Amino acid sequence: MSKTILTVDDSISIRQMVAFTLKQAGFNVVEASDGEQGLQVARNNSVDLIITDLNMPNMDGLQMIQNLRGDAAYKFTPILMLTTESDDTKKMAGKQAGATGWLVKPFNPEQLLKVINKVMAA
Repeated sequence: MSKTILTVDDSISIRQMVAFTLKQAGFNVVEASDGEQGLQVARNNSVDLIITDLNMPNMDGLQMIQNLRGDAAYKFTPILMLTTESDDTKKMAGKQAGATGWLVKPFNPEQLLKVINKVMAA
């Protein structure tokens, strides 16, 4: 059975590129356009990994991660930040919120898949 990945980003084009890359690699993909919707999708689906942007309307990626980490079902689920932000203080905030890893846009599809496979194997 293939793994399901939730991708959360307010940019439709980024979600489409990420979803295309993941589907080509054999993953099931569910999508959300912001942190609030991401929480709903995560709670209504069994998700094996989450990829989220940082800056989004309604609820940002950090708030979504904090909410998910408080849920027993997602306490240990890998969560990757995929964002344009590369500032060390933002990365530290992501780590404190519970992010497993940090990737900077624009992303390299091969690198994204390599990181996903690494954190899912851990």
